[in-house]
Amino acid sequence: MSARSHLSRRTLLLGAVSTTAALTGCTTYGIGRAPLPQVARRPIVVPSTEDLDLMYGPVEDDGVLIPPVPYQQIDPRYYRQRVMDPTGEQPGTVVVDTPGRFLYLVEPGGTAMRYGVGIGKEGFAWEGEGTIHWRQHWPRWKPPDEMVARRPELAKYSISNGGMEPGLENPLGARALYIFQDGKDTLYRLHGSPEWQSIGQAVSSGCVRLINQDVIDLYARVPYHARIVVRQQPAQPVYQAF
Repeated sequence: MSARSHLSRRTLLLGAVSTTAALTGCTTYGIGRAPLPQVARRPIVVPSTEDLDLMYGPVEDDGVLIPPVPYQQIDPRYYRQRVMDPTGEQPGTVVVDTPGRFLYLVEPGGTAMRYGVGIGKEGFAWEGEGTIHWRQHWPRWKPPDEMVARRPELAKYSISNGGMEPGLENPLGARALYIFQDGKDTLYRLHGSPEWQSIGQAVSSGCVRLINQDVIDLYARVPYHARIVVRQQPAQPVYQAF
């Protein structure tokens, strides 16, 4: 089997999906949920060691070499994988399960791609519904004035100073998806992070962080102007655990 065919098979197993799935629009939380089918339309395959080496290996992205992630040191439940959808939300919706430290991208047919995340410390966590209104490759980091007031050493990266240059040391990582609510920027983001140790932890100032390799994958799947729901209550048990 050629390397290209081998990679194509693995991409199928890991569940590459089109990002053109139609959204049903922003509905009120808890309304308009679709029933789960009896049989998932996509295969649910637990990633093998070989798959994980590929998923979390080094990646060259826009000329930046992202180092490999020592995934063996991360709780396996936080590995990227397809699961039966526990959210009941419409396809194309992003759901952040804050207590579980999971992010789900709901797919048609009763499945979801699940990613492990780090979330905001107690007192900084955000809850509610919104829209992923803006997306950016290798974003500049511009800490809000409130953060600069708490941490004056960040003043050199403030909005007025143009922020921090994109790169491996940038806290927003390789991708950022910006959450808006009622047409206004909430200042909360889904973003990459070089700090893989933080996945599964409550460490950031309100934002939802993913491993850089995972946020690149998520970014490629999320529909434009996707609805996002951030929950502070646990989701129902996932039917396919790692």
